Amino acid sequence: MVKQSFLPIIASEPKILILGSLPGDLSIEMNQYYGHPRNRFWRIMFTIYKEDFSEDYQIRERLIQNNHFALWDVAHSATRKGSMDVDILDVVPNKIDELLKKYPTIRQLIFNGKKAEQLFKKHFEQKSTIIYTSLPSTSPANAQFSTDRLIEIWKKALI
Repeated sequence: MVKQSFLPIIASEPKILILGSLPGDLSIEMNQYYGHPRNRFWRIMFTIYKEDFSEDYQIRERLIQNNHFALWDVAHSATRKGSMDVDILDVVPNKIDELLKKYPTIRQLIFNGKKAEQLFKKHFEQKSTIIYTSLPSTSPANAQFSTDRLIEIWKKALI
């Protein structure tokens, strides 16, 4: 089944672009980045930026914008049965190069998981002006990392 990502969430002058691979089925159904209740992305971000956790998606979008981030996925569309990254096939990438040209304030690109990094490296060339950081996935499928450990790792990369 062909699945599509969302439009990016972008601050007016983003400094960091966080890239996932492709939204999972529940996120697609909800039309929200990291919509699965067990995905730890939003808990991590609210904790790092010392904000009260919220399930309100508009508040989540503001958290991204207020902290000078852009949030997107490497894949614009792909074939995938279910929600697992390992099952992603036939990727059509998002126009990340165009986003980076439009927002030259982006100086760091963070991959939320290995699959996002692999897809990026397959479809794009790295630029010498950008720092590339691969972080452990916030997905509930990544059970080897506790939420506290993920917060610690992500905080080092973001702050």
